[in-house]
Amino acid sequence: MTPSADNSEEAKSKLAARLVLGLVDLTSLGTEDTEADVVNLCRQAVSAPGTLASICIWPQFVELAVHELADVGIGVCAVANFPLGANDPELAISDASAIVDAGGAEVDVVIPWRALESGERGMVRRLVAGVRDGVGSATTVKAILETGELSDPDLIRIAGTEAIAGGADFLKTSTGKTARSATPAAVEVLLELVRDHHAATGATVGIKVSGGIRMLDQAREYLHIAESVMGPDWVDRSTFRFGASSLLDDIVIVLDA
Repeated sequence: MTPSADNSEEAKSKLAARLVLGLVDLTSLGTEDTEADVVNLCRQAVSAPGTLASICIWPQFVELAVHELADVGIGVCAVANFPLGANDPELAISDASAIVDAGGAEVDVVIPWRALESGERGMVRRLVAGVRDGVGSATTVKAILETGELSDPDLIRIAGTEAIAGGADFLKTSTGKTARSATPAAVEVLLELVRDHHAATGATVGIKVSGGIRMLDQAREYLHIAESVMGPDWVDRSTFRFGASSLLDDIVIVLDA
C-alpha cells in the first residue's frame, strides 16, 4: 500500500478502504435472485465511491448486467458448476460458455473438490482445463477450491496446484455456501503456492478471498497476509480480489466517516 503522510488510525483505515474498494467482486448469489435484484446490485456498484473490480452473479443474469454496466469499467463475472462442484467437466464447460456468450468477462468455476478428497487428483486439472479451453484466453478464470471443506493444508495445496496446471488465472477460496469459508490459514497456503509458482515459472496467478468477508478489518487482515508473503507492491485487482456482498457497506461507512 502507498504510505500516507497521516499515520492516524482513521487515515490508515481510509487508505485501506480505498484499496479494498477496487478489489471487490460485489456478489449476489441468492437462490431467489431476480432480475430486479441484479439491477439493484449493478446500481449499487455504479454508485460506490470508486470503481469496483466486478460484480459476480448467476449466469442467467449476465446479459442484463452487461447492459446495466456498459461503459462504467466494472466487469461482469458469473459462476459455473456452482455451488456443488460436480464431477462433470461438460456441465462446467457449458456454464462457462454461456457466461462468455452473454458477454461476461470472468468465470468463477467450482472445482470437483469431493473427487479430489477421494483421490481423483487429475479431475480438477481436467475440469479447469476444459473451461479454460472453452472460454479462451481473454476470459479470466477463477477456480473455486472450497478450502473450508478441504481442511487439510496439503489438499488445499494440491487443489491449487491442479487448478493452476489447468489454466486458472485466480485461486478462489470458497463458494460462500458452506459452513466454513475463507480462513487466513488457507489463504496463506494459497499465497505461498502462487509465490512459488511465480518463482519457478514467472507466471502470475491471483487470489480471491471469498466467503464471510463482511468488515474492512477482516479484509485488512488478508491484505497484511498478502503483503507478508508476496511483498508490498503485489496487491492490485489483477492479483487479489474479495468476493463479498456486504463488505462494500462497511467500506462506505469508513470512507464517509
